[in-house]
Parts: sequence; structure tokens; C-alpha cells
Amino acid sequence: MKEIVLQAMREAGVPLNAGKVAELTGIDRKIVDKVFAQLKKEGAIISPVRCKWIPAE
Repeated sequence: MKEIVLQAMREAGVPLNAGKVAELTGIDRKIVDKVFAQLKKEGAIISPVRCKWIPAE
């Protein structure tokens, strides 16, 4: 699930919020929120602007 979310974020090429990731992937918003929480803990995503995230690469 994490890889699907990260892939969608990479393909978008712009900072995204959880709602937009859910829309792009078709994954339920609540699941995307949980995946975002895990990715934030791991340092796999960073926030360049408030409430929007990009992969940390």
C-alpha cells in the first residue's frame, strides 16, 4: 500500500494532500491517512507546504 501511495505521489510531480492521493489511487481516504502517518514516521515523505506532501528523495 505504501508503494502505491508513493508511486502516485511521484507520478503527480507536485505536492499532494491525502484527499488527492485517495482520488488518484482509488484507495479509501482513511487508509491513505494511515499510510501517510507511517510514511511520515519513516521519513519517506516531507512537507514543502502546509498539509501537502512529496516523497523525500
